[in-house]
Amino acid sequence: MAKAFLGLGSNLGERQKQLDFAVERLQAHPQITDLKVAKYLETEPVGYLDQDKFLNTVVELSTTLAPHELLAVAQEIEQAAKRVRVIRWGPRTLDVDILLYDALCLDEPDLTIPHPRMREREFVLAPLAQIAPDVAIPPDGRTARQLLDQLRKSGCFDASND
Repeated sequence: MAKAFLGLGSNLGERQKQLDFAVERLQAHPQITDLKVAKYLETEPVGYLDQDKFLNTVVELSTTLAPHELLAVAQEIEQAAKRVRVIRWGPRTLDVDILLYDALCLDEPDLTIPHPRMREREFVLAPLAQIAPDVAIPPDGRTARQLLDQLRKSGCFDASND
């Protein structure tokens, strides 16, 4: 069993229902167990500003799915929520990103783990630190709590949803 963390976000339609839908779909998957869900966090858009606020969370899970299989499940959930990709960092019904997968470091055209911008995003690190404050984040092994503290002290963070 691998331990993975997914970031969920929504700013179109009924945001909470979209996130609840994603959580329900993950819980129903036969190769996913032990879900923990952080509290939902409302955030301002960054990058493309002409859009509504986002609702975000992080989900911890155990899975027998390989990383690319988990990506396929995430994309299926997005498609079921009628996700449309029009504008980078733009409005979306649902975004499901793989943040971490065990201690794996992967850099491929379709999948990068850890998520390449998670260290810069309070809307990722805050819910991650809530459910797994001591999870070590590759490649240097700093914890979610350490990275969140550092980010908040620096005041330099990216609140955009990608």
